[in-house]
Amino acid sequence: MNGKRYTTTAIGLHWLMAALILVLFAVGQYMTDLPLSPTKLQIYSWHKWGGVTAFLLVFFRVVWRTTHRPPPLPSTMPRWQQVAAHGGHAALYLLMFAIPLSGWLMSSAKGFQTVYLGVLPIPDLLAKNKEFGDVLKEVHETLNFLMIVIVAGHVAAALKHHFIDRDDILVRIAPHRSRKGQHA
Repeated sequence: MNGKRYTTTAIGLHWLMAALILVLFAVGQYMTDLPLSPTKLQIYSWHKWGGVTAFLLVFFRVVWRTTHRPPPLPSTMPRWQQVAAHGGHAALYLLMFAIPLSGWLMSSAKGFQTVYLGVLPIPDLLAKNKEFGDVLKEVHETLNFLMIVIVAGHVAAALKHHFIDRDDILVRIAPHRSRKGQHA
């Protein structure tokens, strides 16, 4: 193990985004099958608030990552795995932008403005257009399922590195108690 870890901020953002993505996906799956009711509309609002939060957090996460280099991949990792790791991370970042954006566009096209936390109206990006809203719904759903597939591969790769390769890939992003050798 090379002993290098991600910063505390990077670790926190990683796990916060992971939890947010999984919750938003689960809520999204749940809410679509509900009959129209005040409860369904409230859950849709919560889902949209979570999406806006994820969209804002990914901007902060990208700024943090560009100003705080992640630890290098193990030198023992084959080149194809390094390329796959970088490609997987790039896909995850792209989807962390594209999914909330597609949801925002869909809400705009369907004529349902997002009011963040019930207080701050988010401007619509498109004029109301039901047909285009339906297309954007399909795009939003497809991107979400793609995200779940890539996240599953990401988790599988991390577990493979931890249990089979026995390198520090998982350990360096895992939350920890000790602050020894760590920097924010």
